[in-house]
Amino acid sequence: MGRRPKGRPIHGWIALDKPAGMSSARAVGAVRRLLDAAKAGHGGTLDPLATGILPIALGEATKLVAHVMDGAKVYRFALRWGEARDTDDAEGAVVATSPVRPSADAIRAALPRFIGEIAQRPPAYSAVKLAGKRAYALARAGESVEIEPRMVRIDRLDLLAAEPDQARFELACGKGTYVRALARDLAESLGTLGHVAELRRTQCGPFGEGEAISLDKLAEFGHSAASFVLPIATALDDIPALAATEAEGLRLRNGQSLPVDGPEGARSAAPLSEGSTVRIVASGKMVALARVGLGRLHPLRIFHI
Repeated sequence: MGRRPKGRPIHGWIALDKPAGMSSARAVGAVRRLLDAAKAGHGGTLDPLATGILPIALGEATKLVAHVMDGAKVYRFALRWGEARDTDDAEGAVVATSPVRPSADAIRAALPRFIGEIAQRPPAYSAVKLAGKRAYALARAGESVEIEPRMVRIDRLDLLAAEPDQARFELACGKGTYVRALARDLAESLGTLGHVAELRRTQCGPFGEGEAISLDKLAEFGHSAASFVLPIATALDDIPALAATEAEGLRLRNGQSLPVDGPEGARSAAPLSEGSTVRIVASGKMVALARVGLGRLHPLRIFHI
């Protein structure tokens, strides 16, 4: 018989404003302890240097972590010119220097080549796996790390301010983009070297600064901080909701499919395309994510709330 998890069965999200100097794993552990939650995970790693939005999934919301990680992200960062560092950020050791400082006009002229689908080589100090080991573990052990470039999506890259030794940017991007790698490559394209000096994530999927709460604020409220937990469906605002009866919800939880039209006519005024994903709600609670196929709703993820 499996061991029952310790803590309270809390289901939903905390949009944490992660402080600098803390790993994402430590942030998850801190939130879990403060809320006395039985289960927690995060939707999208932030480097210890970075601050900003780290969605913390609690209970059944952990089943949606991959969905949140697939969402668009927005960052603000400072790129310091003239120094390459082994981690591509301010926490690493200086490995090379350059006297070149690009002008604001030169920076703006270089930005278009980094918009759209681009090939990007992740930093050596990253969580990418090579032969079953994390790249950062190999790099810390002094081993040579060669990571193949991969395609990432950059939706927007705006210059916010240009100072003598650094520039500030806002970036909107898709899954898997490394801001550190982007900063490194942008500096190289301008004939110099550079690294990320500051980094803040302002948006992660549906979670933004408007919903964010700090660890200090959570600690102030203690276990009553559960009032700051956002509903599971917050992560699914872009997915249409369909109503189901309690009996139908039970069928979905047992792995059975349902007719798209339901027992009493159409569930939705909008047409549902083949292969689309919907969320099923019964008695005000989310029961499942389902895929539309051949006139039926096939369960993908089941929620026990």
